[in-house]
Amino acid sequence: MNRFDYVRAGTVAEAVQAFGAGARFIAGGTNLIDLMKYEVEKPGRLIDITRLPLDQIEDHAGGLRIGALATNAKVAYDERVTARYPLLRNAILAGASAQLRNAASTGGNLLQRTRCYYFYDVATPCNKREPGSGCSAIGGMTRIHAIFGTSEHCIATHPSDMCIALAALEATVQVSGPQGDRSIPFSEFHRLPGDTPEKDTNLTPGEIIVSVDLPESRFPQHFTYLKLRDRLSYAFALVSVAAGLELDGDTVKTARLALGGVAHKPWRNREAEALLEGRPATRESFQAAADLIVAEAKPQATNGFKIDLARRAIVRGLEQAAAGTPQSLSDKRIQ
Repeated sequence: MNRFDYVRAGTVAEAVQAFGAGARFIAGGTNLIDLMKYEVEKPGRLIDITRLPLDQIEDHAGGLRIGALATNAKVAYDERVTARYPLLRNAILAGASAQLRNAASTGGNLLQRTRCYYFYDVATPCNKREPGSGCSAIGGMTRIHAIFGTSEHCIATHPSDMCIALAALEATVQVSGPQGDRSIPFSEFHRLPGDTPEKDTNLTPGEIIVSVDLPESRFPQHFTYLKLRDRLSYAFALVSVAAGLELDGDTVKTARLALGGVAHKPWRNREAEALLEGRPATRESFQAAADLIVAEAKPQATNGFKIDLARRAIVRGLEQAAAGTPQSLSDKRIQ
């Protein structure tokens, strides 16, 4: 691990002021420390933000405001999250081990880097590590890689479970930086790779996440977080589906759908959501939405299976949401 300076910030303003070229904010460190050990990240300065007063979960504007330093475990087991945003709870609990959830922060979860094999292997070219060096994944082993929103420079996927639920819930990210405070709709927070795959988010240098705001309670009854993976024990998703429905009898009034494991950011298709609204909550409707979503998939040599896997997962997830029988775990099993 390379040598680095260490600074402990007492306020958000101090953290922003301490930021400079080669600096990184650190809280739980569950991803950053691994990256440093593999020499994927070599920050010259770590700014410790764990003492900032950003770990609260508060009622806000009819919804909830989750502080950036609230741990994943704290969020998952908060009574208001359980009652009003069970989709978020189930997504978090489908993620890492209990030990990691106790350390990982909400803000850090949004900033996870990809789990691409080649990104972690510093002996191979990677445009995310070294822009312009090439993408070793293209033409390589692509089982875990993206089928949506790729570019000739990168086909990596976003790894978070929590973020897929936040995308479906249409959260807002509050940030603070050298130019002041601003709000970023969750759909605009993460980026597709395009020509700049090294940029995972639309944060500007020195900006720090302060909170994640949830709107009024969404989908407390008709939701699911379905995660398909190679093994049940804390693996990253091959395909995941966060689905939330508001029903008027047997008719879909509102639909929100986000996919994980398939793109550089949580993947939504608003046309498919609109297609569902006003239609009966039936397998035929759900299959039509799934077909619309996967029609734009562009697989690589060894991940074409994800197209059918995603199609089936979307239909299954929507059926579970409509029936009010979420995938993960009943309350008795998660306690």
